Amino acid sequence: MSEPLVIVGNGMAAARLVDELAKVALGRYAIAVIGDEPRLAYNRVLLSSVLAGETASHDIELRPADWWRDRGVTLKYGCAVTEIDVGRRELKIANEESVAFSRLVLATGSTPLRLNVPGAELAGVHTFRDSRDVDLLLTLAASRKRVVVVGGGLLGLEAAYGLAKAGAPVTLIHLMDRLMERQLDAAAAALLKSLVEPKGIEVLLDANTARILGESRVEGVELTDGRQIEADAVIFAAGIRPNIALARDAGIAVNRGVIVDDHLQTGAPDIFALGECAEHRGICYGLVEPAYEQARVLAQHLAGRPVAYGGSVVATNLKVSGVSVFSAGDFLGSDGSEAIVLSDIRRGTYKKLVISDGRLTGAVLVGDVGDALWYLELIRSRQSVARIRKDMMFGRSVAIVAEAA
Repeated sequence: MSEPLVIVGNGMAAARLVDELAKVALGRYAIAVIGDEPRLAYNRVLLSSVLAGETASHDIELRPADWWRDRGVTLKYGCAVTEIDVGRRELKIANEESVAFSRLVLATGSTPLRLNVPGAELAGVHTFRDSRDVDLLLTLAASRKRVVVVGGGLLGLEAAYGLAKAGAPVTLIHLMDRLMERQLDAAAAALLKSLVEPKGIEVLLDANTARILGESRVEGVELTDGRQIEADAVIFAAGIRPNIALARDAGIAVNRGVIVDDHLQTGAPDIFALGECAEHRGICYGLVEPAYEQARVLAQHLAGRPVAYGGSVVATNLKVSGVSVFSAGDFLGSDGSEAIVLSDIRRGTYKKLVISDGRLTGAVLVGDVGDALWYLELIRSRQSVARIRKDMMFGRSVAIVAEAA
C-alpha cells in the first residue's frame, strides 16, 4: 500500500518535487498537494510577463490538471493548512478537515515584506508576489494610475516593467546606490539602469521611504530627504520573508526559515522542507534553481537512495525588465582574485569574469547571456581554466577552438 506523503504548498518547488518523485519513486507514495492559491501551480518568474501583456495567465501553469492526475496526485488548492499535529501526524485545514500523513514536506514559500512606515496600510498599497497581485496591478495599469514601486531588486524591477508596459506611469525608488545589488556589480547595475529607464521607468537610487502620503488612500510617497512623489498606488517589492508560522507553531525548529539538514529534514522525524521557506546551513536561498536542486535531492532521499544536499551556487539567469541578466558565484571578487571585464555600453552588453586560483569563481553578464550556462558549469565544477583564460570571455565556441589549437 502506498505511503501517504503530503506536500503543503502548490508552487514551483512542490511541482518539481512531484516531478522528481515520479522519476524515482512512482507508486511508492500516495501524494497529496495542498495549497492556498486557488489555481494550479504556475511559473512565478513569468508573472511580470503576464502583467506586461506578453503572456496569458493560463499559459504560465507548470503542468495541466491531467499531468497531476496521471501521477496519482490528489490536489487541494484554495485550501489553507492551519495546523500541523506532529504527534498525531495530521494536518488541519481551514474548513476543519484533517489530513493524515506518514511523511510531510513543507513548501510554503515566502510572503512579501511590507515596509514599516506610516501610511503603509492605506488603500492603494499593494505587493507583487502572486497571480492575485497581478490582477490588482492590471486594474491599476488599465486606469493609468501613477504608481511608485518600492524596491530595486528583481521583484521591484519586474513589477515596474510590467506596469510600465501595461501603460502606467511608474517611478521606482530604491534604498541602495545601485539596482539589484545582490546580483550585480556597480558597472552592470549602471548599465541595467540605462537600459531600463527608456522603457518608461523613472529610477531613483539612494531613496529611502519615510512615509506614504494620504488620508484614506495613497496620494504620494515622501522620502527621508524630503522629496515627495505623487502616486495613486504604491507597490512594495522590497524583499520576502519565509513562511515559517506553521512549522514554528508545531514546535519545529526555525530561524529565518525552517531549519533543515543535508537531507532537507527538519527537526521533526519524517517532516521535510524545501524552497523559499527552508533554511539550510544558515542560508535561505529564495531562488528557483536552489529549490529545484533541493527537490531533486529530497526525491532521491525519499526513494531510499544515499544522497545529500551540500548547498547551491547561487545564480540568476533571467530577463529583468526586458533585459537579459546573469550572475553567479563570487561576482564581486575576493582577496587574491582577478577580474576580466568586457564592456560595450553602446551595444548594451557587459561581461565580467572573476578568476581565483586558476578557476572561474564568479560571473556577471548583461545583454549577451548566450554562454551563461557554460560559465555556471565552470563555476560549479571548479575545473581549471588556465588553458582557456585568454579566450573564455568570447564564449564557449571560441574557447574550445582555441584550446584545441
